[in-house]
Amino acid sequence: MGRVRQAEKNIFFGYLSNFIILVMGFYQRKVFIMVLGRTLLSVNTLYTDILSMLSLAELGIGTALNFSLYKPVAEHNYEKIKSYMQLYKRAYLAIAGVIAVVGLALAPFLPYIIKESDRGGISIRNLTIYYLIFLFNTVSSYFVAYKYSLVNAEQRSYIQTNIATITRIVTVLVQIAILLATENFLLFLLTQAAIELIQKIFVSIYFNRLYPYLRDKKVQKLEKKETDIVITKSKALMFHKIGDVARLQTDSIIITTCINTDLVGVVGNYNLVINYAANFVNVIFNSLISGFGNLVATESKEKQYSVFKVYRFVACWLYGFATVGFWLLLTPFITGIYLDESWLLAQSILTLILIDFYFKGGRTVLLNFKIAAGIFEQDKFLPLIQGGINLLISIVGARYIGLAGVYIGTVVSGILANLIRPVIVYRDCFERNPWDYFKDSLKYIIAILIILALLIPISNALLTQVNILTFILMAIIITIIYNLGFILVFRKTKEFEYLWNILKQKLQK
Repeated sequence: MGRVRQAEKNIFFGYLSNFIILVMGFYQRKVFIMVLGRTLLSVNTLYTDILSMLSLAELGIGTALNFSLYKPVAEHNYEKIKSYMQLYKRAYLAIAGVIAVVGLALAPFLPYIIKESDRGGISIRNLTIYYLIFLFNTVSSYFVAYKYSLVNAEQRSYIQTNIATITRIVTVLVQIAILLATENFLLFLLTQAAIELIQKIFVSIYFNRLYPYLRDKKVQKLEKKETDIVITKSKALMFHKIGDVARLQTDSIIITTCINTDLVGVVGNYNLVINYAANFVNVIFNSLISGFGNLVATESKEKQYSVFKVYRFVACWLYGFATVGFWLLLTPFITGIYLDESWLLAQSILTLILIDFYFKGGRTVLLNFKIAAGIFEQDKFLPLIQGGINLLISIVGARYIGLAGVYIGTVVSGILANLIRPVIVYRDCFERNPWDYFKDSLKYIIAILIILALLIPISNALLTQVNILTFILMAIIITIIYNLGFILVFRKTKEFEYLWNILKQKLQK
């Protein structure tokens, strides 16, 4: 099956999964807030971020090994696949052990992270039990995570997507029933742990049957140069991981320790919606990574560059659309439809979050192409610099100007990568001057801001009173005006013509 067909299949199941998870996630969160309140919601968000920090122990080994699998998978070299998968398995078992040890060592420090005044009457004993359940879920995932690498290298990520979707549906339905019947947070967490454990056992059995050759006891050792490539790329990715954790996974901890734990839940509602939208957009991009790996391995740099330009054009279009929509509709949705005014976040804070969201789209495009091309070493120190800048600005900003300071750090550190990474990708992937990248970036931003300026007075007039009808009407207006405006501005570009030709071909079929 070709790259396009596999990508279409991955995208279809990715969108189906995200739609189901979106609907169920919103309902589950609303029930959670109604039954358990914002303090436990904030604890749930905080622990998720802490365990995401611990996952830096993976240190990019998975990404390096996935890259190494592209060639043997394309060549159907099963002996080489077995060798890489054996290395992957051993590495992930070691990682699980490291995360378990470090996670247990962090447990005594929970009283210092969550201040007594912010605990809402929850005892340290209970907070520790909750944390240990989160830790178990994280550690146990590494016993099967490596098995997904092979289907992803084969451009069949929809298999992982479908397993995750079914697990999520079952988990949410049972958790909602537990909340309504018992109002018990501990049972809520134990339910998730039990269902995910069953899923991991199933995954292990399923992949053993899907790839029976992986059960062979006779596995050749990788050549030293092959192992060295994985080690070199993993070392580079280690810096990326540490920097990304310092930049992306520390906001809730800084907010908890420097400002207020409950505020984590307020911000979390906005980030929940934004992240769901990002997941919808990223379905397209993540579904194409393995296809890009194949593209890099088989096509010319000119072909790679033309595909990258289209890929990037779609990203700016979609991320811009989401950014405009969120700026106009997210606060009315949270405070007028989903919850109430007590969950309001200042528009200035939302603006900072959305600036980072939009530029993150540009970084996603560059990062995915770098992953496919195996370019990890050239900017390995950049994430460390970003992480340091983010921590410095965010901590100082939180103490002096509050929540805005935290997100100023996030925005400033993020934009640094938007300036440096294009230079590396254009130089090492395409052997081109990156000036065109920055010119296009400016064009996209100006077009998006002009469209937003046209929509603001319409929004102010229509959403004086927020209800389902006015909200849906405004969403329709945004969709029509934004997309027509974007098409009008960029209709004569090669990137739009390429997409238009694909659409015509599909319609003809």
